[in-house]
Amino acid sequence: MTRQILGIIFGYAIFVISSVLLFKFSEVNPHEEASKLFMALTFVYGTVFSFISGLVTQLIAKTKNLKVNYVLFIILAGFATFSLFKSGGSSWTQLLAIFVFAPVSILGGLFWIKRSRE
Repeated sequence: MTRQILGIIFGYAIFVISSVLLFKFSEVNPHEEASKLFMALTFVYGTVFSFISGLVTQLIAKTKNLKVNYVLFIILAGFATFSLFKSGGSSWTQLLAIFVFAPVSILGGLFWIKRSRE
């Protein structure tokens, strides 16, 4: 159980830290409109780090099912949904987190499980 909790914490931390670094170094406000190019780059960047966060969650938890990834999904989508309703301005980052990044974190876990079975 401890490994599962740590896996979820580390998986979430990877996603959050990578997101904070992206917006800090790009000097783009995530709650304002951005260029289409930056949105596309954010889509790719976020998808990669979401996949990694799901994979690391599974790597640390060492489970043979996706329960920890579903919890990570709920946390990612939950915080994004909360932010969507609480923040003003543009909501493109929250929508990406809810509809792309959170589901991709499950795929990262699935990839690790399938790879571990071989």
